[in-house]
Amino acid sequence: MTSDTHMLMRRARGLLACFTVGLVLSGLTAVPLQIEVNLLNGLIGRGSFFGGFWPEMASWISRVHAGISGVHQEYPFIAYGTDWLAFGHIVIAIAFLGAIRDPVRNIWVVEVGMIACVLVLPLALIGGGFRGIPMFWRLIDCSFGVFGIVPLGLAHRYIRRLAA
Repeated sequence: MTSDTHMLMRRARGLLACFTVGLVLSGLTAVPLQIEVNLLNGLIGRGSFFGGFWPEMASWISRVHAGISGVHQEYPFIAYGTDWLAFGHIVIAIAFLGAIRDPVRNIWVVEVGMIACVLVLPLALIGGGFRGIPMFWRLIDCSFGVFGIVPLGLAHRYIRRLAA
């Protein structure tokens, strides 16, 4: 293996590892949702210091807090859906372990990830509109696809160079 090949392999694997860790962590945040929303509401919700700077965000966070608190109190089994969301993130991350191990042979995993990052945009922008999600929050959701495609795109470029 030449030093150039070794460098490309190391860079591709590093980017894929970072993406995979981010995927797992973002999925795991879906499990303690009630705790996270309680904290967020205290920091950013209505009546907080931050609420005076961005009242729309404060109102949204407080509304989400009320909704999740009510659901957890009356229908705690609904949270099982977010547990499955976390599980889905972990399963997808497992596929990326194959791409980390052998990026050239498993470039398809990177390509599927890139497609998923692009598909985040219409889901957030269109689907979020149907669900009454404010535009500023839909743009935050879009950022997962935008920021996710950067390491995947770079890794893809390195892997294609390795395959050549």
